[in-house]
Amino acid sequence: MPDPLHMIVVADQKTARVKAAWDEFETFLKAQPDLQVVAIDMGTGLDFSKFMADLVVVLGGDGAILRACRQMGRHQLPILGVNLGRLGFLAEVSPIGFRTSFSQIQGRQYRIVEHLMFECVLNQHDGSSQSFLGLNEVAISSGAALRMIDVHLAINGEQVTTYSGDGLIVSTPVGSTAHNLSAGGPILRQDLQAFVVTPICPHTLTNRPVVDSAECLFTLTAPDAPEGTTLVIDGQIKLPLAAGDRVDVRRAPVRFQLAKLPGSSYYATLHRKLGWGGQTAYPS
Repeated sequence: MPDPLHMIVVADQKTARVKAAWDEFETFLKAQPDLQVVAIDMGTGLDFSKFMADLVVVLGGDGAILRACRQMGRHQLPILGVNLGRLGFLAEVSPIGFRTSFSQIQGRQYRIVEHLMFECVLNQHDGSSQSFLGLNEVAISSGAALRMIDVHLAINGEQVTTYSGDGLIVSTPVGSTAHNLSAGGPILRQDLQAFVVTPICPHTLTNRPVVDSAECLFTLTAPDAPEGTTLVIDGQIKLPLAAGDRVDVRRAPVRFQLAKLPGSSYYATLHRKLGWGGQTAYPS
């Protein structure tokens, strides 16, 4: 007899799509032999450090995976995303695909791909600090300020440049297909050990994205930040940023673990999600 698969399920009932899909999903899981669901997080904030599991199945979209990844903190477990959202670069498996592939999942016929995470420290002008783990990106946004801001970038303590515009993004490769892509930044292969720095609507056309090693320390400051300037982490955590604050971004001591089913391909996902259908046909 094979060892039972130990699974944690994340199904935030505050999300309408998840709530609508939950009954059918739960019924399917209960019918599976050799499966042990050790915990279910219905949106109450499960402490992952108290559980051991082979796999964490997250219902929802990429946003649900981002929340689960941060919630795990330094106790990262492999995540398989079941996509109930729209685009889904991380949550690649549909509910039907999950059911039809379950024998492979139960047989542990998936590979675990580790991805770069970041640690963001907000050092405030009053001497206090806050630290956050994240997977996609750190952004400084003019937001409610409704005006251009200047963001100074230093890498490993060396001043690089000042970006004038609507803000600045420091993104991981996983996050390169999120806010970074919308801002005109490059797509990075997800297993690269690098960060990309991308300005948001830069006022100077010579300011372009910069890609540098994940071993670097990226320091962002906005000395003249007007009221309403915001530090945004993974598009989900939003904190006011004041003049005199400093934001440090570096590689996190843990890595995001993504479970990939057989046949999964990063470029196939890009082709499908981004509509890369080949050369445009022009009328003669």
